[in-house]
Amino acid sequence: MALNIAVVMDPIESVKIAKDSTFAMLLEAQRRGHRLLYVRPGSLGLDQGTPTAELAGLAVADEAGSHFRRDEYRRQPLSEADVVLMRRDPPVDASYLHETQILSQAQTLGVRVLNDPTGLRDMNEKLFALHFPALCPRTLVSRDAVALRAFVAEHGECVLKPLDGMGGRSIFRVRRGDPNLNVILETLAQGGSELVMAQQFLPAISEGDKRVLLVDGEPAPYCLARIPQGEDFRGNLAVGGRGEARPISDADRAIAEAVGPTLRARGMVFVGLDVIGDRLTEVNVTSPTCIREIAAQTGFNVATMLFDHIEAATG
Repeated sequence: MALNIAVVMDPIESVKIAKDSTFAMLLEAQRRGHRLLYVRPGSLGLDQGTPTAELAGLAVADEAGSHFRRDEYRRQPLSEADVVLMRRDPPVDASYLHETQILSQAQTLGVRVLNDPTGLRDMNEKLFALHFPALCPRTLVSRDAVALRAFVAEHGECVLKPLDGMGGRSIFRVRRGDPNLNVILETLAQGGSELVMAQQFLPAISEGDKRVLLVDGEPAPYCLARIPQGEDFRGNLAVGGRGEARPISDADRAIAEAVGPTLRARGMVFVGLDVIGDRLTEVNVTSPTCIREIAAQTGFNVATMLFDHIEAATG
C-alpha cells in the first residue's frame, strides 16, 4: 500500500546527498512508490487544535545539484500524512520542543511519527546512555567545578563536553594537572549555569567512534567507525574523521541487545548508538546519520530495514 510520507527536516536545498541519511530515507520511500510530502521548515502549527503545515509534493533524485523537485506549498492538516519523519538536526531548543508538541498532537489523530515526539523531548542523547551505566565509561554530570576537577584528578585523562552539542563541537580532552582545565570548565559550565559531562577517556577511540544503527531495536549488520585523523582525538565526520564501514562486533551487538528493547518500547524506531571499544557513549535519537556511508562501502542500505519496518507497522 502506498503511504503518504511527510518529512520534517532542515532545508533540502542545502543537504549533502552523499552523506545525508534523511535523503537516503526519501530515496527509499520513493523507490517503493510512496508519496513524499516536504514540510516547509518552520511551518508546523495548530489551527483550533488541528496540527497543520505547509506541505509540498516532493520528488528526489540521486544527482548532486539536481537532487529534488518540489511542488507549490499548501497549508494542510498533518493528518494528510500517514507517517511523519521528524529529522530536524539539533539543537533541541525551544523551537524544536514546540514542534515535537505539535507532532504529539498529530499522533492523537492517527499519524505515525518517527521518532516518537515524547522520546525526542525526554531523551537527551548524552544523558540517556546513563540509563545503562554498566555499559558506559565512568561518567560524572555536574555544574560543580570542584567536583569536575576532582573527577579529572581521579581518572587522569578525561573528555569534557556540553549536553547539547553535536558533531564534535566543544569537546575537550584534558589531563590531570592541565593548566587550561579551569578555563575549559568556566567555558562549558558558563559560571555554573550549565551542566557538563565528564567521561573517562577511552584510548580505543584511536580505532574509531562507532555508529551502530538500530531499527526498532534491531542493529544493522554494519556500523561506521569514525576514525580520528591527524592530531585531533575526535572521530566525528563533521570535524574531519574518516568513516570506515565494518561488520558490528560481538560487543556492539551485546550493547544493542541491552538497549534495544527500551528504545522499541518508547517508540524510538531509528537510533544511532555511539560505541567506543566496548563502551556506550551516546544514544542518538534526533537525526542519526551514516546510512549513506555504510551503503557506499558495503552495499547494505539501512533505509531498506527502516521502510520494511514502517510498511509492516503501518499497513
